[in-house]
Amino acid sequence: MHRPFAGLRLAGVIAALCLLAGCAQARAIANAPVYVHMNGSNDFLEPIVAVRPGEPVVFVNQDTGMHTIVGYDPLTGAPDAAIDGMVAGTPGAGHHLPTYTVRLTKPGVYAYYCSVHAVLLKTFDHAVQPAHKPGADGLGSMAGYIIVTTDPALPKSNPPTSRERIVPGYFGG
Repeated sequence: MHRPFAGLRLAGVIAALCLLAGCAQARAIANAPVYVHMNGSNDFLEPIVAVRPGEPVVFVNQDTGMHTIVGYDPLTGAPDAAIDGMVAGTPGAGHHLPTYTVRLTKPGVYAYYCSVHAVLLKTFDHAVQPAHKPGADGLGSMAGYIIVTTDPALPKSNPPTSRERIVPGYFGG
């Protein structure tokens, strides 16, 4: 017996499976952590990253020295408790790398800095921004932003290293 729609049903099932596989892959990518790395230059290698709400941002310390990740309001300098962590240093390359993970669920722009290597200074009209901390090694202020967005295109512009837990050759202390 000839079934004229059998091929269409099979094609529909294949299309549905491909769609589901794509959705599963997209879900896996959306739930994958975004990494921000630190090393002996006292900088965040990825100072600005974009994530979807609830997606983990993992700060990885590839340095022998300790760093903090402290959230703040750029308009007032008030602390933002949504980001408040510390990562210990590590003895050297090849050792366990300390991390700090944050998950931000509300869309917005979250500012942070390392209080060991930067200080908040007043700028125009009582706003604040991180600046190099006197006596600290490094050239600039150790600071960054996490953009939490529902726009799926923005996280695709993150630096390639933000997908790697460990950046080869980046360790330094």
